[in-house]
Amino acid sequence: MEIIDVAINAANKASEILKNYHRKFNELKVELKSKNDFVTKADKEAEKVIIKEIKSYFPNHAIVAEESGLQSGNNYKWVIDPLDGTKNFIHGLPFFAISIGIMNRDEIIAGVIKVPVLEETFTVEKGAGAYRNGEKISTSERNFSKGLFATGFPFRSKDMLEDYLPCFKEIFLSVSGIRRCGAAAIDLAYTACGTFDGFWELSLKPWDIAAGILMIEEAGGIVSDFRGKKEYLTSGNIIGASKKSYEPLFNIVNKHLGTKY
Repeated sequence: MEIIDVAINAANKASEILKNYHRKFNELKVELKSKNDFVTKADKEAEKVIIKEIKSYFPNHAIVAEESGLQSGNNYKWVIDPLDGTKNFIHGLPFFAISIGIMNRDEIIAGVIKVPVLEETFTVEKGAGAYRNGEKISTSERNFSKGLFATGFPFRSKDMLEDYLPCFKEIFLSVSGIRRCGAAAIDLAYTACGTFDGFWELSLKPWDIAAGILMIEEAGGIVSDFRGKKEYLTSGNIIGASKKSYEPLFNIVNKHLGTKY
């Protein structure tokens, strides 16, 4: 079976688990991993079924998963977030996703982002484009000033807030609107399909963004860190946008955050 098909099957199986737990607050068994960072029974079960599906076809592939950490293997590596948007999930909001990125050595080659409640499946393969529910997607053609942008607050490191807020303010005053979904995978997927014109956030993890990075690039957009480089998987700082919006978004983010993060 092809890698992308295994990723889709794994995401679909995890999706059923998450939907079964959604809004069943007494069954979630919420635990605190670190300050403002949570994990539930649903995260753990979804991750187990994803890994089981991958290993049944590719037993020698490496895995980096949010809840279970690193499983070593060959040059192929699966980067998995079984539930991006756990805080939303805990409170019954429908904005959460499964993100599965696949790398060969240091290159992202494929990915799936599944939004269970909305029944949206975003898929991407390097050189073959990005798709939502089987239909090809592309980034927006709107001008920056007319665009709708997404961001994430630095909830894990609130000491960054003083640096973040001036950046937020300048972008807010320059564009049509800003949204905060609470799940970076959704923000990236929605940037890829043109719903959002761009996205920026600090201190993310590789499993939050691996699939979405390739999705934006294959949909015609541009992705970088806050310094215009490609070190987002190590820094966790990311800008992704359409070609029309990338430069003005980057200039503002770089001015406020590029020298510090």
